[in-house]
Amino acid sequence: MGPAYLDLGRVELEERAERAWSLLENCRLCPRECGVNRLGEERGYCGSGQNPIVSSYNAHFGEEPPISGDCGSGTVFFTNCNMKCVYCQNYPISQLGNGREVGLERLGRMMLDLEARGCHNVNFVTPSHMVPQILKGLLTAVEGGLSVPLVYNSSGYDSVETLLLLDRVVDIYMPDSRYGSNYAAQKYSDAPDYVEINRKALKEMHRQVGDLAVKGGVAERGILIRHLVLPNGLSESRQVFDFIARELSPDTYMSLMDQYFPCYEAEGYPEISRKISLEEYKDTLDAMWEFGLHRGWVQDHIG
Repeated sequence: MGPAYLDLGRVELEERAERAWSLLENCRLCPRECGVNRLGEERGYCGSGQNPIVSSYNAHFGEEPPISGDCGSGTVFFTNCNMKCVYCQNYPISQLGNGREVGLERLGRMMLDLEARGCHNVNFVTPSHMVPQILKGLLTAVEGGLSVPLVYNSSGYDSVETLLLLDRVVDIYMPDSRYGSNYAAQKYSDAPDYVEINRKALKEMHRQVGDLAVKGGVAERGILIRHLVLPNGLSESRQVFDFIARELSPDTYMSLMDQYFPCYEAEGYPEISRKISLEEYKDTLDAMWEFGLHRGWVQDHIG
């Protein structure tokens, strides 16, 4: 099974890139639809303009096992984000804007460099506001012989209109399904419609790639959903699991994450100003299994 974008063809890939690029003029790439002209001097809710902004790119071995494999996942960390999570562990990148602007061809060469290092895939981290730039960069990478799967690693706050441009381009979707309640989504991430947006996005992602297909321990295609356990049940995890099991597939691969700790502005919110307990994690795991979601990865301990 080869990468989907190789079957799409150069002409179609160019057309997708141009259609995505046109969305920047009155930006509606993500559900914010803030309408700024990112092709001019304006910057959107995400703090980004026309050029890609990259904080780092490298072989990464800390992703889920079928993503990292033995040789690492080729991560490209984009700066800025369309979410404003008060507890973001990567806040210097996502909220403070640490990174540097790069050209589109340079972005494509980064993809080729990651493949040359032996990475199993190219993994775009926080890509929701950079889809046109990814598609433009991919043109350079394909011309240079890129032949590894693409991973779209997002918060799950994604526009279906934009995701449609990635159909038969992205091989592996790795979104969050962060909240089962819009109350928490608004309070901690400034995303009052997260649940509805996330569910539509997950359905579209699953339609495109289906359940995760793994060969030789490495993912080739499909969706892997991450769920971060927050203190005091604020993730509303049962609602998340119920939706995934009923509306997507009980064979959905899940990654149940225990690494929450209070950082950035979380100390200002007493209810999330501590790590989660082992009991909270185990209760959430029991709920995930109760809904029949037995495939995926869990943490062995609470750090």
